[in-house]
Amino acid sequence: MKLSMPLDYSGNPVESATLVAELEQAGLDTVWVAEPYGFDAPTLMGYLAAKTQTIRIASGILNIYSRTPGALLQTIAGLDSVSGGRAVLGLGASGPQVIEGFHGIPFDRPLARTREVVDIIRMGLRREPLVHTGIYDLPLPAGQGLGLGKPLKLLNRPVRPVVPIWLAALGQKSVALAAEIADGWLPFLFVPEKAAEVWGSALADGAARRPSDLAPLEISAGGLVAIGDDVTAALDSLRPLYALYVGGMGARGKNFYFDLACSYGFELEAQEIQDLYLAGRPRDAEAKVPVAWLEASNLVGPASYVRERIEAFRAAGVTDLQVRVAGGDPVATVAKLAEWAA
Repeated sequence: MKLSMPLDYSGNPVESATLVAELEQAGLDTVWVAEPYGFDAPTLMGYLAAKTQTIRIASGILNIYSRTPGALLQTIAGLDSVSGGRAVLGLGASGPQVIEGFHGIPFDRPLARTREVVDIIRMGLRREPLVHTGIYDLPLPAGQGLGLGKPLKLLNRPVRPVVPIWLAALGQKSVALAAEIADGWLPFLFVPEKAAEVWGSALADGAARRPSDLAPLEISAGGLVAIGDDVTAALDSLRPLYALYVGGMGARGKNFYFDLACSYGFELEAQEIQDLYLAGRPRDAEAKVPVAWLEASNLVGPASYVRERIEAFRAAGVTDLQVRVAGGDPVATVAKLAEWAA
């Protein structure tokens, strides 16, 4: 199992790059660079490429709405060039709050858009002219615009004709799509013991349609790592994150994370969290986050227990253990985790 880490997107990019260079030496395989509605991810990814030698530099995630497929193609081809073939393109639909609120773009047809974006990017990396009909018409057909568009291929020659494309997905249909067309799948707040029950059918459906030229689907999942006996404090530190997503990331009836909590069997708690959060009582909502969910989706406890959790993620099909380190020396902890996950 490989080892990866998401960067804190609210932190200082320069400090983050310094830490990543140290983590690379400790055995970290991949760094995921987020882009919700703060600094853009590609800028930091390019900076990381200049400060590192071997680590894979992944977007985690770029949304499929705010950049055209052509712009996403240019971005990942450029990042793969400056990193010497170490780029990974993580894509996702994000959600209506960000897409419609921050970018002013209707949140529509996420599955169809995802499929088309992936097809166009792969076409472009092969340096084929961008010719496509669907949500994205390339070139624009007669009667739209000035009518002067023509099929164009990427001007530069990519370092690789294939760059790994990972999809962030939670819903059944989006997970099936990831299993069908993506190189990797990025779940969230993942409980390994529930993976087969919640997503087994979707993964199987997608795998049945997976092209033979794609390698087996990779999965990146994990959580907070805190090695020690002070379990309660470490788990409690996660309550604001879980409450925010279940209670505040979306409206009633349109919250992917609320649905996720329900699929894990926490329907009552999810409803209480959402009611309290939307009522302006986030602290009360945090108190309702189930300890069982916090324990199962993270790696918090004595060293022997953390090693048991690593094996639980491995048994669930996780090929890339994605961790955030709490307390102590993160470089030393990553070195230890790399040894245990190998």
